[in-house]
Amino acid sequence: MAAPASVEDYLAALPEESRAALEKLRKTIKAAAPEATETISYQMPAFRDHGRLLVSYAAFKNHCSLFPMSMKVMEAHMGELEAFYTAKGTIRFHADKPLPAALVKKLVKARIEENAARSRR
Repeated sequence: MAAPASVEDYLAALPEESRAALEKLRKTIKAAAPEATETISYQMPAFRDHGRLLVSYAAFKNHCSLFPMSMKVMEAHMGELEAFYTAKGTIRFHADKPLPAALVKKLVKARIEENAARSRR
């Protein structure tokens, strides 16, 4: 499959269940980070804020993933992530059991704060 030229191209190429889960995730991220810009990074949809990657997300054969781009943020919210498979830099979930919107918003807001602090240095 060719690299997607846009987030819309990426989502359009997905099976319906994965697409629906990621569109919901996308909407939640946009709500938490209204000033962030969407892009494709590493052939996945991503959001940028303060000139840095904020989060990205993707669909795979058997799961979807949110990439918070920060182990510090993941570690700070590990108690809330216990119901999901986590590995270095990724939070996996199934399309039929998406991440709770409140948790996604917390992660995104924590990343915004982290990026803002880095920009002030």
